[in-house]
Amino acid sequence: MTGTPLPRPYRSYVYAYPHKTAYRPLPERPELAALWAGEPKDALSLYAHIPFCEVRCGFCNLFTRIGAPGELTTRYLDALDRQAVAVREALEGAEPVRFATAAFGGGTPTFLTAAELERLCDIAEHRMGADLRAVPLSVETSPATATADRLAVLAGRGATRLSIGVQSFVDAEARAAVRPQRRADVEAALGRIRDAGVPVLNIDLIYGIDGQTPESWRYSLDAALAWRPEELYLYPLYVRPLTGLGRSAPAESDGEWDARRLRLYRQGRDHLLGQGYEQVSMRMFRRADAGPSGPEDHACQTDGMIGLGCGARSYTSALHYSFDYAVDMREIRSIIDAYTETGDFSRAQVGRWVDGAEARRRHLLQSLLQAEGMELAGYEERFGSGAYEDFGPELERFAGYGWLDGSAPDGLLRLSAEGLAHSDGLGPELFSPGVRAAMAAYEPK
Repeated sequence: MTGTPLPRPYRSYVYAYPHKTAYRPLPERPELAALWAGEPKDALSLYAHIPFCEVRCGFCNLFTRIGAPGELTTRYLDALDRQAVAVREALEGAEPVRFATAAFGGGTPTFLTAAELERLCDIAEHRMGADLRAVPLSVETSPATATADRLAVLAGRGATRLSIGVQSFVDAEARAAVRPQRRADVEAALGRIRDAGVPVLNIDLIYGIDGQTPESWRYSLDAALAWRPEELYLYPLYVRPLTGLGRSAPAESDGEWDARRLRLYRQGRDHLLGQGYEQVSMRMFRRADAGPSGPEDHACQTDGMIGLGCGARSYTSALHYSFDYAVDMREIRSIIDAYTETGDFSRAQVGRWVDGAEARRRHLLQSLLQAEGMELAGYEERFGSGAYEDFGPELERFAGYGWLDGSAPDGLLRLSAEGLAHSDGLGPELFSPGVRAAMAAYEPK
């Protein structure tokens, strides 16, 4: 395939499939009890979404709003409680219900007060039945909201991982990303997190910010490494519609920006590998002596997920569902208000049905984007057909690009170093025509 141009390396971050922009209102509004009947429920993932932040970063297209006037957080937790009761009732049946992992995301979960975080944990434990002290619990935070009282609650309730979005330790770069913060405040927050004694600290950094250089990128990397975080995520900057950065003209061409991000990615990757970190995926690096932070018995490719909150997804084997999605602040406020006023959470509202062909794509995509790769025998055992039988043309194309590791052991399908570097180009190559069409027809709001 010599001479064939590679797809752009930064097309889409594929953290889930099908993408949420492929979801649509479900006219039949299926009952959750029917959706979950007969589904395996012995290794579920629980995710609670808190859609509030103290400020909205310029690159952010997550479902979150700035601030919570009046008693909005109280009303939101009231709705979360009602939803949890309805979902737990829908899960009841002959099959045992057990949660293998839990996470609070957003938004910024620590936007909630310490007392509200206690209530959130109570909902997860007493309403849903998740034993937060017995399973890995990951919580996202920010420098401004990582206060000692909030962290004490999370540590006391069993949090095993705290993830903090720093993005850059250079104040000028933080301002360029519309992430107003001072390094001194970031360092103070990191100190409080370490004092709280939560086992795993993850620090998020971003490369590709306007004005960022290899020298300043190295500076941020070393500032993060000084805290010896168990995990580091290196994110390429994306500029998406309806975000703060999306309203300004780019400082360089797409090709120049792609090349600069790739150079910074490789620099960061090589530096972390040299500092005793192992690469888990394109974005994730784990300190080699830290050990795994997740459960051994949960796999996102096969196990179900329960999402609580208006920005959360839930997965059964046949349907991925959520609530409406938006990026524009006015639309987000409207959706949050509607969520807080909802009394009946017994039916799915928005989602996408997943047939056998899409399940195969999802499994291959989510397995292949991990550095450890995918056991071909495991794929065949699950689906009754081989990965090369189902996706021969795509895998042949990836091999031609140099994205597959030819030195991998027999029976293991694994990306090469360049394949991992191009994960955000490879992932979208596996989207089905139907999902592509739905995403293309989606109108951002």
